[in-house]
Amino acid sequence: MAARLPLDLDPPVRRLRALLLGIDDRDLAAPTPCPGWSVATLLDHLMSLAGAFTAAAHGTADASDGPPPPPSAAHLSPHWRSRLPILLEELATAWREPAAWRGEARAGGVTMPARELGTVAANELVMHGWDLARATGQDFAADPRVLATLVDFLAAGPAGGTPGFLGPHVPLDPDEDGLPRALALAGRDPAWRPPRSRSIPSASLHRDQPPAPHPA
Repeated sequence: MAARLPLDLDPPVRRLRALLLGIDDRDLAAPTPCPGWSVATLLDHLMSLAGAFTAAAHGTADASDGPPPPPSAAHLSPHWRSRLPILLEELATAWREPAAWRGEARAGGVTMPARELGTVAANELVMHGWDLARATGQDFAADPRVLATLVDFLAAGPAGGTPGFLGPHVPLDPDEDGLPRALALAGRDPAWRPPRSRSIPSASLHRDQPPAPHPA
């Protein structure tokens, strides 16, 4: 009988891949719920994290590696439409192996229990899936089983957030659960909507906004 995995990363990966199909070039300069990040910046971040968490699952991350450079719209690969779906699928495949969840693993210059790091990967996929959906006017839904794990994981963290990873918890109606609660615990406002005006000069596409603290 196959070993039961702590989390299934297939559902958030499938959702993210579907969202990528709904992004056109006009969306790339649009703001996202991550302060100071455009859609293009967020896509660059997804490219980087997909590779990092795949290496972590395979146990091939270099212990000498430090945190990755800040994501940048200017560094987004022109081939992201074809490359990012493959990177995401490789990520999901890597974490289907029971061995990926055992012992310790490393990503982004941080070493932690592999089970915890796999949960961090799931959180990144869900949160950034919601970020992309909100920024580009698409619907978003998350797997209830993944959400239940994320709510428990995020609730155990400090209410003030974790610099460079999670923002401070956002106040939320106690009756809210599921995705809104996970978002609030990750430092996001579930009610976030993009500004009404989308008339952003095309020249800003490859110009990053000033850096600002953000929930990753």
